[in-house]
Amino acid sequence: MNKAILGAACALVLAGCSAIPVRPEAAFVEIVNEPPPKASCKFLGEVVGSQGNWFTGDYTSNKNLLIGARNDMRNQAYELGGNVVYIQDMKNTNAWGSLGTTNTTAVGRAYRCPQVAGSQGS
Repeated sequence: MNKAILGAACALVLAGCSAIPVRPEAAFVEIVNEPPPKASCKFLGEVVGSQGNWFTGDYTSNKNLLIGARNDMRNQAYELGGNVVYIQDMKNTNAWGSLGTTNTTAVGRAYRCPQVAGSQGS
């Protein structure tokens, strides 16, 4: 019984170490650092992507924290019907007593733009 509980706990910690996956249909959502042209793109809403917390953040690489936050934004933009996310802000934080980054949060604006180079959405 104790081995089963320990195994389940280890599996949960390891699962918390991987980046939030991007949904296959959201993989085409482009993340940009400049606002898209207002004349040709429609603003759909704000999106906030986040990866990590006080428990899993210490066990998740900074790379996976960043990728997970970006994937979270892509998934949300897709749900709004968007194909572009303009990142407005990105923050790395650490929980009390933590030695490193435990959470990455990205704030952006989702847009629906005409066909973007490399995108597959319509």
